[in-house]
Amino acid sequence: MNIQWYPGHMAKAKRKILETIKLVDVVIEILDARIPYSSRNPDMDELARGKFRIVVLNKADLADSDINLAWKSYFEEKGIKPVMANSIKGSGLERIYPAATELMEEKIQRQKARGRISVPIRAMVAGIPNSGKSTFINKLHGKSIAKTGDRPGVTKANQWIKIKKDFELLDTPGILWPKFEDEEVGKKLAFTGAISDVIMDLEGLSIELIKELRESYPDVLGLRYGIEFSDTDENYAILEMIGKSRGFLMKGQKIDLKRTSIILLDEFRGGTLGKISLEKPDN
Repeated sequence: MNIQWYPGHMAKAKRKILETIKLVDVVIEILDARIPYSSRNPDMDELARGKFRIVVLNKADLADSDINLAWKSYFEEKGIKPVMANSIKGSGLERIYPAATELMEEKIQRQKARGRISVPIRAMVAGIPNSGKSTFINKLHGKSIAKTGDRPGVTKANQWIKIKKDFELLDTPGILWPKFEDEEVGKKLAFTGAISDVIMDLEGLSIELIKELRESYPDVLGLRYGIEFSDTDENYAILEMIGKSRGFLMKGQKIDLKRTSIILLDEFRGGTLGKISLEKPDN
């Protein structure tokens, strides 16, 4: 399954980021903790060259705790400050301002030595679509000031948001990159909802997710749906088993695979299947 998605507005959004990134000192990149590699825009290293970097491993509560710690160590070794967070509940977000202040400390002291009383910290919040950027900003701000939604593409334009008297955030639209060189990246982005379901073959995507889960978390499907299957069963057959178990039957006892696929994807994305990470730093 080769998935590619780069609507025209993303090219425009990238140009806007290039124009405004010179106005900030810090770039806060929001990643999906379940897929930190696939949810990192490879263009960001170039876009954020020369800027202080914070990586927020968002939705950490949906990911495998042990693997979260491995990713934390990975980014620390790269010289990037990692913060584990759940933007909906607000956990971990209290570390953002201290982390930005620590990164900016030397520059702040230099500016104050030259007579500046207050040195504001300006940070850009960037990430792929549906990574939780706007929810992150709203929780930090304390009000629903940035638009949110459970689909990609809600944020349409750059927006400055004051968090504290000396801390401002620039909200930016989620951007992907023109071509996924690795087929696995496209699939994992689709699994987590970063690519619009409207363009997806949801049945085919669900079968790929079943394949992924059987390899990484072999017991999760059986436990959640009360089904039994062997190593020789096809992934399509397992999707049918899930549909039958949930009672998703149409006329003639035919299984509603579209409805089954939607439920499977929703339950994975919402954490109902358990704490699942699809990527580790060592692979």
